[in-house]
Amino acid sequence: MKLHSNIIGEGKPMLILHGFLGMNDNWKTLGNEFAEAGFEVHLIDQRNHGRSPHSNVFNYLELAKDVKEYMDSHSLKNVILIGHSMGGKTAMTAAALFPHLVEKLIVVDIAPKYYAPHHQQILEGLTAVDEAALSSRGDADELLAKYIKEKAVRMFLLKNLYWKSKEKLGLRLNLEALKENIEELGQELPADYTFTKPVLFIKGERSNYITSEDEPLINRHFPAAQILSIPKAGHWVHAENKKAFYEAVIDFV
Repeated sequence: MKLHSNIIGEGKPMLILHGFLGMNDNWKTLGNEFAEAGFEVHLIDQRNHGRSPHSNVFNYLELAKDVKEYMDSHSLKNVILIGHSMGGKTAMTAAALFPHLVEKLIVVDIAPKYYAPHHQQILEGLTAVDEAALSSRGDADELLAKYIKEKAVRMFLLKNLYWKSKEKLGLRLNLEALKENIEELGQELPADYTFTKPVLFIKGERSNYITSEDEPLINRHFPAAQILSIPKAGHWVHAENKKAFYEAVIDFV
């Protein structure tokens, strides 16, 4: 599958994978900063997200193969691979399957364990927005507010809006496929998947996605892993404390 991306800067290749219901645009500001630091930054839309193709097949094996295909088509190797949340699970899978292509791995606020589905409310809200055939972003926000109280989360989700026609807004997401495959989102990394090169796990201090109980599992899959907690940040670490996140990545790479 030919993934859509924005490529910024030149230098050592750095691939960034967004989280569930996100898109490469979520990383634009940091992407520019990494590019200024001497990296060729590839901000990638994963399948069923952003401007990348849609498919009914949606699981981490396929998402990782998409990344491998992307690296092959751009003749990339020895990459720095960064993934947030769902993107972190994709990145872990890709690094384990194709270690010869990845030099260092950075996993943002997700562990290799199983997570129960917990996006139902968000998916219901987005489905309502998609079916309402709205003609203004304000109307979309008003409708989504019935499902999601936090304005910051709504703003993040509404980045998916685009003009389907002159009068009608739609969502870039393949909602049907994402809803049908929601169980795949929380799947754990298969027990035999390992990656022995350097790995940095970055967690938000206020997030419970990575706990101290997860450390033995992380070390089993990633024997060279270090875990770093970023203060004043929750699950969206890179957005909530951008400066500390940037410094952590630059120190590591």
